[in-house]
Amino acid sequence: MTHCDPVTLEIIRGAARAAQAEMEALLERTAMSAFIREKKDFYTALFDASGAMAVGSDLPIFGDIVAPVAAQFPIETMQEGDLYWYNDCYGSRGAVSHSNDQVFLAPAFHQGVRVGFVMGWAHFSDIGGLRPGSLSPDATDHFQEGIIIPPVRLMRGGETNEDLLRAFWRNSRFPTQSQGDTRALMAAVRLGEKRLAEMAGRFGADTLADALAQLLSRTEQTVRQKLKEIFPVGTTSFADAIDTDGQGNGPFAIRLSLTRTPDDRFILDATATDDQAAGPVNLLMHPDVPGMALGLYVLQGTQGQVLNAGGPRAIDEVRLREGSLLMPRSPAPLGLRGLTMMRLLAAFHGLVAVARNGQAPAAHCAYVVITLRGTAGGKRFLMSDGIGVGYGARPFADGTDAVYFVAQENYPAEFMELTYPVRLREYGLNTNSSGAGRYRGGSGVVREFEVLADEAMLAVRIDSVQNPPWGVAGGMNGGAGRAVVNPGTPEERVLAPLSDGTILKRGDIFRIETGGGGGWGHPFDRPAEEVMRDVQGGFITPEAALRDYGVAMLDGTPETSARATRPATALFHRWEYRDAVA
Repeated sequence: MTHCDPVTLEIIRGAARAAQAEMEALLERTAMSAFIREKKDFYTALFDASGAMAVGSDLPIFGDIVAPVAAQFPIETMQEGDLYWYNDCYGSRGAVSHSNDQVFLAPAFHQGVRVGFVMGWAHFSDIGGLRPGSLSPDATDHFQEGIIIPPVRLMRGGETNEDLLRAFWRNSRFPTQSQGDTRALMAAVRLGEKRLAEMAGRFGADTLADALAQLLSRTEQTVRQKLKEIFPVGTTSFADAIDTDGQGNGPFAIRLSLTRTPDDRFILDATATDDQAAGPVNLLMHPDVPGMALGLYVLQGTQGQVLNAGGPRAIDEVRLREGSLLMPRSPAPLGLRGLTMMRLLAAFHGLVAVARNGQAPAAHCAYVVITLRGTAGGKRFLMSDGIGVGYGARPFADGTDAVYFVAQENYPAEFMELTYPVRLREYGLNTNSSGAGRYRGGSGVVREFEVLADEAMLAVRIDSVQNPPWGVAGGMNGGAGRAVVNPGTPEERVLAPLSDGTILKRGDIFRIETGGGGGWGHPFDRPAEEVMRDVQGGFITPEAALRDYGVAMLDGTPETSARATRPATALFHRWEYRDAVA
């Protein structure tokens, strides 16, 4: 095999990332649903000829994408022009973790030789199921969450099986939108296939193969070395919890232990995690996910690295327990697994915090999703809105405000009001939602809508209300979110954080407040001038500045005499579910 020199390796890495970006741009510009086009809920990746993901970006929630297809269609039988498709969560062992995400995969060939694979997946807004949007807190069975597509061959030699597509579209309440999204995703994958073949033509198939192998090896070696620098020999443990499953059960604890053996093997054990839930917060965690998540953390700021299948290879063993929240038995519902996934990612940060004596980010909230469904002007509408939250403070900086996990983008007010029967009355930061600390947590968001349809049904997904995002090194918890109908009126009612079926009438006001990230370090160590700027910027109120930071605002200047009686660290954060040991 031809060896790829360092300069050519970097050129190929850049070309692969450019191909990814081009696929993403095509998908974004041609998809019909707002969740893809505006929210950017999609992902692309390039794989080597054996099916190992060699070039991806920062989304660590999936596993081996190629293996479920290869189990049904052996790789050596694949042909140029083939296209494969699935959304089967249980059939893929969690490579895709809820049914709305459609995976399209194609092999790429150069001069008759397979040189790799390209993949695109995207969140389809409605694929059938119990309620419009297919993701309802009321679901108690995976089959209530929409049509399930096992690995199938959608195209053979460039010829599309239109019957498969018609059957899929027939299961959507919004078939035209689904058709547009399908064609956009197919086109993006076909574009990636072409670009990968061009790379093989430009550099040679052997050189390309060696470059991808080097990228995988480099990531594995870097992640493994970083883990050795963070975790001592022995077992490090941490636990976190989600509030509820929407069926009256909870909280549910996620318990992780990472063992580094004397011979530097890494074993991730999640078997102590609570049993699976009746409601749809179960996360079918593929064994690749811990390596992806820890790889995402340790590769931050490392130039020239890409997150790929080398991350999972740095974890030698992953232990899960069947029937648990992270390895549920079919047909346990999975649709709102995003809550558990976000707490799981925070728990990985918790492992680092324990191992490094607090030198790690504090916890973040799980992004909030609301769904408003109904009929307006004689047409059905489905408004699924993912809303940002606050992320945890870091040992060197404040947390990020108003982050939406997948794309960090929101629906613009103009788009929402032109597309859906709502009027956006307020949109801004959620004051006092950030966890206090030397570095404060990120702030959540406030959105307030007026309903313009005669009647609409609302679903809400919020977490971290009973168990708010924890602080680190003496930092305070982040604030909790809440959902309120007609706030400040005699008709005010606070909705359950996981709820569906709430009926809203024309003129009703719906207010959603999302939570903030945990703080880092003792709040009294935050410079008074920074606390004053937080007050001036609307992040916190003067009352919170005095209560949490010991800083009083007197005629526009900070006064710190209240800091003379410094509270103990134990007063600032809760650890009921964080039974951490080193």
